[in-house]
Amino acid sequence: MAATAVPQPRVALSLPLPTPSVVVRPAEPGPYTLTPQRRALLDTIRFAEGTWTNGSQDGYRMIYGGNLVQGLERHPEITVRRRYTSAAAGAYQFLPGTWHMVARQLRLSSFEPHNQDQAALHLIQRRGALRVFDQLGLTPAVLAKLAPEWASLPAHHGGSYYGQPVKSRHDLIAFYRRALERHQGGIS
Repeated sequence: MAATAVPQPRVALSLPLPTPSVVVRPAEPGPYTLTPQRRALLDTIRFAEGTWTNGSQDGYRMIYGGNLVQGLERHPEITVRRRYTSAAAGAYQFLPGTWHMVARQLRLSSFEPHNQDQAALHLIQRRGALRVFDQLGLTPAVLAKLAPEWASLPAHHGGSYYGQPVKSRHDLIAFYRRALERHQGGIS
């Protein structure tokens, strides 16, 4: 007598999946390494630009004026007229022309958070500040090198390169130190 296989019942589990506010693909490796120091610097730029949002991913979806966009497939290119008129978007408030230039140079395929981080580091490098920052940390000289890129950062004279409101050097360096402690402790 041959043995007959008895089919085993299949159990299907249906677990609810978390519903993130933004669907984010796994980060693609980029040309710039994200050290704890560089993460703290990026957080500091977000703080200055008003997109920090207590570290949530919402800052990556923020357009000038504080509204959020849904998709991050591309730069939203939404012009907002308030005190100033701007189409800045994302965690680092990229203007469309700046984003398209950097996206082409780095071959970035979307406006997702990991690409925004890489683009910001590229702009820092382009301003000649990345090597100085890596050697000395966040100093007034590094902030001044970045002031032409981000209007919220103080130039050498302490004010905005563009005459817009800025965060003080003291507040930025204090924020950077707290962010660095978080990143070195493994808390993102």
